[in-house]
Amino acid sequence: MALLTDDQINAALAGLPGWTREGDSLRRAVTFDAFLDGIDAVRRIAEHAESVDHHPDIDIRWRTVTFVLSTHSEGGITDKDLALAETIDTQIGR
Repeated sequence: MALLTDDQINAALAGLPGWTREGDSLRRAVTFDAFLDGIDAVRRIAEHAESVDHHPDIDIRWRTVTFVLSTHSEGGITDKDLALAETIDTQIGR
C-alpha cells in the first residue's frame, strides 16, 4: 500500500473533523461522558481493528481516549489509516 501525499492527506482531513496530522500519523482525542463509555468504544474499535489487521495506538486517560493512526509497515499514512479514522468516527458516533 502506497503512502499518501501531503495533498491527499490534507484533502482527507477536511472530511474528518477532530483529526489532525502529527508527522507521519493521524491523531484524535475524544472525551467521553464516563470512563466506561470510553472503554466500551475502545473495545468496539479493537474488534474492528483485529478484523482488518490494522491497529491504532490507543491512549486512555480517564474519560479521554486518544487514537493515533499510522501504517507502520509503510512508514506513514495510507488509505488504511483514513478508513480506520472513518470507522472510529462511526463507532464513537461523532
